[in-house]
Amino acid sequence: MGKISDKLAAGRTYSFEFFPPKSDEAARELEKTIGELQPLDPSFVSVTYGAGGSTRDRTRDIVIHIEQDTGITAMAHLTCIAHTRGQLAELLHEYRVAGIENILALAGDPPQDQDDYPRELEYATELITLIREVGDFSVGVAAHPELHPRSGGDRAADRRYLAAKLAQADFGITQFFFKAEPYLRMIDELDALGCTTPVLPGIIPVTNAKQVQRFAQLAGADFPPDLAARFEAVADDPHEVRKVGVELATNLCQELLDRGVPGIHFYTLNRSTATREIYANLGLATQGD
Repeated sequence: MGKISDKLAAGRTYSFEFFPPKSDEAARELEKTIGELQPLDPSFVSVTYGAGGSTRDRTRDIVIHIEQDTGITAMAHLTCIAHTRGQLAELLHEYRVAGIENILALAGDPPQDQDDYPRELEYATELITLIREVGDFSVGVAAHPELHPRSGGDRAADRRYLAAKLAQADFGITQFFFKAEPYLRMIDELDALGCTTPVLPGIIPVTNAKQVQRFAQLAGADFPPDLAARFEAVADDPHEVRKVGVELATNLCQELLDRGVPGIHFYTLNRSTATREIYANLGLATQGD
């Protein structure tokens, strides 16, 4: 059962996200992380895709390696901005031939170092249509509990667009968030619009508070002041920062599981320790060595 849509239909999923390494040393670290997380028997793992296709080959190679060499179901992120339809169709064909069955369809960000780039597709919904044309993939999309950064703050419009996008997809995965309320409110708003597509909450264990705050700012996610204060109180002790981060992520996951979420998607930052600790805290699996 390699399709994420089938896995979700069968029960709750637990998944991990990686990004393509930029050096040989980082590649070895990722390989180590995959090996450490493999005993947790993830439902699937995903690999991100750089702005404008900047990690196209590395993303493809890692996704195919994971799927074919580790036995773990892999999902490729794919963005459409700055690509031609032909380039996207070619990559999707490569994935289909390699046995990849899952794609996360994203609009993506334009390349920062050039103004002249292809503009044949602009929205994730257009990419979903192309994916469906090329092959029988299970297709996911992104969701933003605290509104899409380009929504202009129009909550009603943001939710209408999200519901329409999810209606074309098989599942969604959220941008990370730090308290349950934004996710639960988003689900209620989607329910009110008749959207029943499962949306997996994305969780990032905070092991470096400044780094995650920077990520949150870029993603348009709120880093709550009370949580920031907890990290500030232990800022001089990296061990305590990790401890607080794992505790808060564990509590958030437990609250979400108690509320019946369809699964949990962990942003690992290519490290395994915090995720393994959270798994152990939740009683999901043995922590491993």
